[in-house]
Amino acid sequence: MAEPLVHSSPHALIINEIFHSIQGESSHAGRPCVFIRLTYCNIRCSYCDSAYAFYEGKEMSIDSIIDIVRAHNCKLVEVTGGEPLFQANVHELMTRLCDDKFEVLLETGGSLDISGVDTRVKRIIDFKCPSSNMMKKNLWENATRLKEGDEVKFVIGDREDYEWAKEMIHQYELRNRCPILMSVVFGALDPVVLAEWILQDKLDVRFQLQMHKYIWSPETRGV
Repeated sequence: MAEPLVHSSPHALIINEIFHSIQGESSHAGRPCVFIRLTYCNIRCSYCDSAYAFYEGKEMSIDSIIDIVRAHNCKLVEVTGGEPLFQANVHELMTRLCDDKFEVLLETGGSLDISGVDTRVKRIIDFKCPSSNMMKKNLWENATRLKEGDEVKFVIGDREDYEWAKEMIHQYELRNRCPILMSVVFGALDPVVLAEWILQDKLDVRFQLQMHKYIWSPETRGV
């Protein structure tokens, strides 16, 4: 497993932002959610919409992070990035949130080992398709570590991505492991095109839009 490159004090993390919004993706789309965005990412997807999280951030104690989350009075929490698993202390944060009876989601790019994540956390793995230019970073051992409640996401930019995703679903028997999500690279592929491909192939996946980009301007941060 890759060693985290972002180091912080004990019981602390480098945080880009914490905000309360509407969950825009996954099977939890539409629900109010508190997002904890960690700083830094170990990959550079061609279509990244949160590049500001690569380096911007400040150190915060886990106690203060949890205090902010509690103040929003919302039980659904997503830990995201950047790549949240690149900071070792994220495991302490997620475990403490679970201990506090929060429903915790983790969104990870799929390049780092998920086996150490608290089993109470619902892990959403965003395996990278060819158009991301980061396909070689996928750690496919993670497919064998999926459990009930986890989800796999493919972000589709073109027909090559779609055909590749179908092959990966088959190769790693993902349908037998957890729900599968498909969405488009925003602005690169018309959602109706992906929807029609899924319907034509009778593909057993959940089509999704990034709901927050339709509620607010796509460039808006903190939503």
